[in-house]
Amino acid sequence: MSEQADGQRRLRVIVADDQAAVREPLAAVLALSDDIDVIAAAANGTEVLSAVAAGPVDVVLMDLRMPETDGIEATRRLSEEHPGVAVVVLTTFADDDSILAALSAGARGYLTKNAGRQDILRAIRAAAAGQSVLDHAVQDRLLATLRTTAPPAAPQSLPADITPREREVLTLIGQGLPNRAIAEKLFISEATVKTHINNLFAKAGIRDRADAVRRAIAAGLA
Repeated sequence: MSEQADGQRRLRVIVADDQAAVREPLAAVLALSDDIDVIAAAANGTEVLSAVAAGPVDVVLMDLRMPETDGIEATRRLSEEHPGVAVVVLTTFADDDSILAALSAGARGYLTKNAGRQDILRAIRAAAAGQSVLDHAVQDRLLATLRTTAPPAAPQSLPADITPREREVLTLIGQGLPNRAIAEKLFISEATVKTHINNLFAKAGIRDRADAVRRAIAAGLA
């Protein structure tokens, strides 16, 4: 990260999309944010990997269907070779195969291209902080897929030090609710929800939002 004039850290972001008509305006819009430096705009995964190697980079906003090296392969290689770089997928595709492939490859966020600027910024910032953000429709599909494909099994226990409130939060994540809806449901702030999620993930060894959904199902909470 670079620093702003006020000393706060700025996120170094790469925008990757094979269509210049999407890539260039998106990079320009993100660059208007006070806490983001768009350091490269890549037309394919090969260019992403080269730009990251020249780094440093904090987040890659990654399209999936690109020539030469696609977004899935680029995400997998980044996870292996540059694990400190977070990937947020931004794509038109929200089918089960694409979602599962991207998350399995190591993506921390998954948005569809109808996401607004604030949604994209929120996902970038969350990914840089080690958190996951999934488009609501994507999370619904992921939840449905996991419920369908998960083999029947006895519920798996959660760590003993998980609090009742953290269990409630995990239950609501398992139901597909985003943080804002969880906050409204529990009558607490969104910041408090994030704190509970961070504590929950640390205690239970949960990697990301998709993993949290799996754990909720395995624990019989969803």
